[in-house]
Amino acid sequence: MTDHSDKPNDANCDHRVECSVFQRGSELLGKRWTGVIIYMLLQKSYRFSELLGAINGISDRLLTERLRELEENGLVERRVIAESPVRVEYALTEAGRDAHDIISATYRWANRWFHLVSERE
Repeated sequence: MTDHSDKPNDANCDHRVECSVFQRGSELLGKRWTGVIIYMLLQKSYRFSELLGAINGISDRLLTERLRELEENGLVERRVIAESPVRVEYALTEAGRDAHDIISATYRWANRWFHLVSERE
């Protein structure tokens, strides 16, 4: 059975596999705008246009691309709401909501250190 703890501690485990999984997660979360999208969706579900308006500086093409990647990787679900007119909302899945600690830690870190850089400029 594979140990899914925070860090590998089994001398018999294959660290190459763990590194590739870590690399995949890091690459996904490290893409431009992905963290911001997850941060916004942690607050509530959004329609595409609402999300586009709430994230300053992102293009509709890039938002579409990131939402598709997050959906393909199981972090975001696209909900079609059968109303007139039809409405589409984006929400985090359980896996997406599980990124809360990562996003919160990044927020706290950036808030602590990057405001100091802004003050110096």
